[in-house]
Amino acid sequence: MNREDFLMTKQDIIYLDSGATTLKPKVLSEAISEYYNDYTANAHRGDYDISLKVDTLFERTRYLVSNFINANTNEVAFTNNATDSLSKIVLGFFEDYLEEGDEVLITKAEHASNVLPWFELAKRKKIIIHYIPLDEHLKVTLENVKKAITPKTKVISLAHVTNVVGDVRPIKEITKLAHDENILVVCDGAQSVPHMEVDVKDLDIDFLVFSAHKMCGPTGLGILYGKEKLLKQFRPVIVGGGMNSSFEFDGTVIYNDIPHFFEAGTPNIAGVIGFGSVIEYLDSIGINRIEAYEKELRKYAIEKLKDVPNIILYNEESEAGIITFNIKDIFSQDLAIYLNKYHICVRAGNHCAKILKDDLGIKNTCRMSLYFYNTKEEIDKLVAALMNPNIKEEIL
Repeated sequence: MNREDFLMTKQDIIYLDSGATTLKPKVLSEAISEYYNDYTANAHRGDYDISLKVDTLFERTRYLVSNFINANTNEVAFTNNATDSLSKIVLGFFEDYLEEGDEVLITKAEHASNVLPWFELAKRKKIIIHYIPLDEHLKVTLENVKKAITPKTKVISLAHVTNVVGDVRPIKEITKLAHDENILVVCDGAQSVPHMEVDVKDLDIDFLVFSAHKMCGPTGLGILYGKEKLLKQFRPVIVGGGMNSSFEFDGTVIYNDIPHFFEAGTPNIAGVIGFGSVIEYLDSIGINRIEAYEKELRKYAIEKLKDVPNIILYNEESEAGIITFNIKDIFSQDLAIYLNKYHICVRAGNHCAKILKDDLGIKNTCRMSLYFYNTKEEIDKLVAALMNPNIKEEIL
C-alpha cells in the first residue's frame, strides 16, 4: 500500500521495525526542505512575511493533529517525543497532584517511558506503584483492572497498544471505570495513534502522548494532549523564551496560556511543519484502511510463521501489527543478525520493556512490526529465511 511514496522501499531491504520508527514518505522531506530552503525563520518571533508564514504553517499542524485525534487545538502541545511528553505529565502535573501513599497503576508490559518517570516520582513523593496483572495471553482485562483498584488509586497509566505484546487495551472501558472512582487516566499512544483511530473525546482519556517518528513523521517531535482543565493546572517543567508573556526584575513572571506554555525555546519548526504534511498524507489514505490492511498482514504472517520449525510465538492472540518471536535455542540478537544477511530488519532485545520478562518468561525476543508499506511478499521472504534448514549452522 502506497510503497511508491517511500524512497527506502526501492532499496534492497525488508523493513520490519516500524515499532521503533517508521519509514518516511517523500512529502515529509519535501516539506522540510521547503522550510529550510524557501522561508526559514523562527516561529512566533517575527513581524515580517516569512516569519508570519512559519507561524501559520506551525499552527496549522497543531490544527491538523487536533483533528486527527479529535481534540481541541489548545489541548495539543508539541514536545520532543512521547518520552518527553510523559515526563512532563508526571513531573509537571502529578508531582503536585499526588500525595504520599497514593497509588499509580501500570503493568509490567509498559515501555520504559511509562515506567521510569513514575519510579522517579515514587522516590520524591513516596507514592506507591502497583501492577495490573496480565492474563495468560499477556493482555490487560477490565476485570484485572477492577481487581487492582483500591481506595488509594489515583492514576492508571497504560499504553493503548504495547510495543512487545501488541495487545490493544480496552482504554474506553478502563477510562469509564477509572472516572467512576475519581481516577485519572494517562494513555501512551505511541503504538496506537499511527495504526488506528484514536478519538480522545470518545475514549475520554485525560492525557495522551505519541511520537511523530512512529507515524511517518520526523524524529525529535512528540505530542502531549491533555484535557484543558488539567493542562491549566501544570507547573512549568522547562522555562525560558517562547513560553512567557512577561517577567520583571523582582521575579514576577506571567507565563503564556496553553498550549504555548509547554513550548519553551525554539521548537523543531521544520519537523512540526513537515508533520503537518504527514498528517494530511495519512488522512488521504485513511487510518481505518491502514488498520484493516495491517490486520490482514498480521493474520497472514501468523499463519506463515506457525509453519517455521522451532518457532516460539509469544503474542499470537494479540491484535496489532507487532509479532514477537524466537527460534528455539537461538539467541534473539543472533537471529536478528542472521536475518540482516538477507537484508531483513527486525528488532531484538527487551524492547525497552525490561520488567515484562517476569510475565513473558524470557528477557530477549525478536520483534517484527508492520506498517502499511509492508507486503505479503516481504513476509514470505522472512519466513523463507527462518525456514532455512541450515539456520543454526549459519548463525554459529
